[in-house]
Amino acid sequence: MITELRTFIAVCRHGTFAAAGERIGLTQSAVSSQIKRLEESLGFPLFDRTGRSATLNAAGETTLGRAEEICALFARLGELPDDAANAGLLRIGAIASAQPTLVARALEKLRAGFPLLRVHISPGVSMRLMDDLDAGNIDAAVIIRPPFGILPELTWQTLVREPYVLLAPANVPGRNWRTLLREQPFLRYDRASFGGRMVERFLQREGLVVSDAIEVDEISGLIHLASKGLGVALVPWVEAHLPLPPGVRMLSLGEATFHREIGLLQRKPRASPPLVAQFAQCLREAAEPAKAGRKKFLTTSKKILK
Repeated sequence: MITELRTFIAVCRHGTFAAAGERIGLTQSAVSSQIKRLEESLGFPLFDRTGRSATLNAAGETTLGRAEEICALFARLGELPDDAANAGLLRIGAIASAQPTLVARALEKLRAGFPLLRVHISPGVSMRLMDDLDAGNIDAAVIIRPPFGILPELTWQTLVREPYVLLAPANVPGRNWRTLLREQPFLRYDRASFGGRMVERFLQREGLVVSDAIEVDEISGLIHLASKGLGVALVPWVEAHLPLPPGVRMLSLGEATFHREIGLLQRKPRASPPLVAQFAQCLREAAEPAKAGRKKFLTTSKKILK
């Protein structure tokens, strides 16, 4: 029944059976079947159906609040009560570039205070981790800030802002990033990711036409492709990928520089495990070395960023 309740919540949030199915990876007919099973189990309809449209009715509105409470409680079943809470389970989602830096430093601090705590880290791109949090599969997510609004039942905490730079093979001459983008093969940050969408919007805003060569969803992959002389790439300055490998250099975008925000997405405190608040505090402290390191890098590495 939890599956059906989560699907019902998704339909209410995204407006239609089709939109909900797209977000949670189900066909429209599968969503419809789950909603029908839920209605049969409850004994009353949740939607008023007219032709192909379905509108949440009064009973559905009441059920929605209860369904959200049930799913939130279900997500917290892995916690141990009261004085045993420090031996519970914390489920964190994190994008790859944050795991060896921000998340690792935060967990070092967290485990010092809660040595019996078990932590499970789920990797993934930001969109998938958002869906996992929405579905109650994880307790919090360290991701790129979504380019759209945050759901009202979730809260966002910015940790670091990472400037985008241009990567170019060391043997390719020139320091004008616009010229390099126009003339060299382009190694594209996957457009399905939040970070890749930012790159696409930047290119459109600057009126730049690039020659797409390779598209990948990992920053480390883009760095190594550039080091092999396969093209240029727009990537965020990421602590985890420094120092750069031989064969690649980094150029500043100057006044055109744009940023991505890395932060913590979680449910509001009333529906969030207490340990998430502890983890959030550890993350804030873990972000300070990254901020200091990036400032030092940008101000002292003039031979690399020009």
